[in-house]
Amino acid sequence: MIHATLVPENGCTAHLRCADRIFSAVIGAAGVTHHKEEGDHATPVGELVLRKILYRADRIARPNLGAASPDGRPLLLEPISPTDGWCDDSSHTDYNRQIRLPHPARHEELWRDDHLYDIVGVLGYNDDPPVPGRGSAIFLHLQAPDRRPTEGCIALTEADLRLALAMGLSSITVLPPP
Repeated sequence: MIHATLVPENGCTAHLRCADRIFSAVIGAAGVTHHKEEGDHATPVGELVLRKILYRADRIARPNLGAASPDGRPLLLEPISPTDGWCDDSSHTDYNRQIRLPHPARHEELWRDDHLYDIVGVLGYNDDPPVPGRGSAIFLHLQAPDRRPTEGCIALTEADLRLALAMGLSSITVLPPP
């Protein structure tokens, strides 16, 4: 079980301190915020518990997961399918939940043409229970090759994300801006 700390820098850049490692991370275009709102492009401040890992089994090797739960078990690991999505419609009862497509509400597709969601860590934010409008789909996922900002997620390189998961990453505390 490894707890990491995300330290914001300037704009959308940050460092993730994970055990004895420091990983370069990309965060939301609006930096970090104490008052997350749906669509604000900010990464929420606070503790984000890693709920489960999703991955594209058709593209990449299965990630190795270290013991990330208090009883030493690895996180739930599931392959993504073309029918997987995430509801970001704050007026729908499925808000901030994984869904099956097609779905009547506004949603994000998890099966993407780019590689950002080839590995996705679902971070526990506004999910117990979801509060409409407070933000949804805060993920730990892969960085874009150009290191462009996320929509509010935390992004690492594939090598760094794989290493953090193998080390047993279980949660991330996002610190407020300096």
